[in-house]
Amino acid sequence: MSTKSVRVNNQIRISPIRLVDDQGNQVGIIELEEARVMARERELDLVEVAPNARPPVVRIMDYGKFKYRENKKAREAKKKQHVIQMKEIKLRSKIDDHDLDFKMRHARKFLEKQNKVKVTMVFRGREVVHKELGEEVLHRFFDEVSDLAVKEGMIKMEGRNMILILIPQSTD
Repeated sequence: MSTKSVRVNNQIRISPIRLVDDQGNQVGIIELEEARVMARERELDLVEVAPNARPPVVRIMDYGKFKYRENKKAREAKKKQHVIQMKEIKLRSKIDDHDLDFKMRHARKFLEKQNKVKVTMVFRGREVVHKELGEEVLHRFFDEVSDLAVKEGMIKMEGRNMILILIPQSTD
């Protein structure tokens, strides 16, 4: 039930309604005005729970407390979810071994934090003629981090860039 489209008190127009009291007991099918009187006596609100039912189901409850609990549940759910980010590492086909090791260490850190890693091989000028050199470096890169990562698809060319996307292995 979303809190945006919920009708409360005077917003409810259809009569008769099926009423559920504040203890969760079925009161039965009664007229809307009678339900409003009952809610006012208990200093609570009438909240439409199932608007599509015939007759619509209306519950007597504290709407402010209800909205607060719904928002709290949503915040808790948001806290628990992990957003996967895409981190990018750029390489050149003529990269030195030490530089490649440095970039691999960064990739390992990203993968350990459960982030995706986009490894981009950048070709400049006439380097694009020797794509096999770039592909070789990307394969070597993947072999070094394969204990933490899985390839998402194959290596692909986009313009002057060769791209490999790595996703963290599931720890289940």
